[in-house]
Amino acid sequence: MRTTDTEPVTEPSRQLTTLEGWRQFTVDHPVIPDLLAHNDWTELHPDSRHRYDETRIDYHTRLTVIATSTVTAVAQKGRRLTLLNRHAISARRGLILSGAVGTGKTTAITQFGKMHEVADRQRHPHRSDRIPVLYVTVPPAATPRMLAAEFARFLGLPVTQRANLTDIIEAVCGVCCDTGTSIVICDELHNISLTNRAGAEVSDTLKYFSERIPATFVYSGINVEREGLITGARGEQIAGRHTLIQTVGFPYTDDWRGVASLENTLRLHMHQPGTLTDLARYLHQRTAGMIGSLSALICEAALECILTGTETITKTSLDTMDLDHAAHPKSL
Repeated sequence: MRTTDTEPVTEPSRQLTTLEGWRQFTVDHPVIPDLLAHNDWTELHPDSRHRYDETRIDYHTRLTVIATSTVTAVAQKGRRLTLLNRHAISARRGLILSGAVGTGKTTAITQFGKMHEVADRQRHPHRSDRIPVLYVTVPPAATPRMLAAEFARFLGLPVTQRANLTDIIEAVCGVCCDTGTSIVICDELHNISLTNRAGAEVSDTLKYFSERIPATFVYSGINVEREGLITGARGEQIAGRHTLIQTVGFPYTDDWRGVASLENTLRLHMHQPGTLTDLARYLHQRTAGMIGSLSALICEAALECILTGTETITKTSLDTMDLDHAAHPKSL
């Protein structure tokens, strides 16, 4: 009888909106656990089986990012813009991702940021003081000071109650220039409303940051173009310097059928290869082509397989999984 002492790798919860959390994200490469031979698996001691299953559960909660066309497009366009802006003094070009919930916006921009950070480390292997990527989210009902504080929080800069907006901006821009920040990712852009004074001032603050920090700015938000963020006097300034990539639910094409091959990453003992590929149309109907809904559905189904011991994903088991409302389940 074979035992296994493999323990799941556990990490303290970290936020991408802090430098520590972001750096952990960029170096995180989940180890793909090996599946035991059938006889070794069935003969595992209960304690060893528990540890073995916990390792697989931890792995399935962090399944490999699906290389969708959106992820590829953002990586390619972002890379070109970064090169274009390398020697720009002003009017740098940027990127905006806009689309519905669950269409992979945050995944695409964070993967691009991760790729850029890794490349920067390779170019500067002996520098530990560089911060090539800064990632923030726009707070709800944001004010200029709140947004500036988010920049400072990522960098680990203290923000006292006495610090005014100018003080925070000067500190942030100084650190970014000193540490070689070349990508600024700003998520949840839809939290800015140009219909009120505070929102307009937040937009102006972002523009000021983009002028002071020699970096490519990448924005992401829900249906940005419908919220008036790229129209009007202020919006036109943003639109004139940024490429808009719209993210939508995937149509049922070869791209989607490739997405269904997510099962190649599964670590289940009884799962039959090709099952999810054969269910590609069903999965598309269940998730309305939303990549976020698909990932959540497959991950949850895999976890259920391990917890119940069934070890295989089937259409029947998928039918029992509840989906987020954005997926708009259809009758099949």
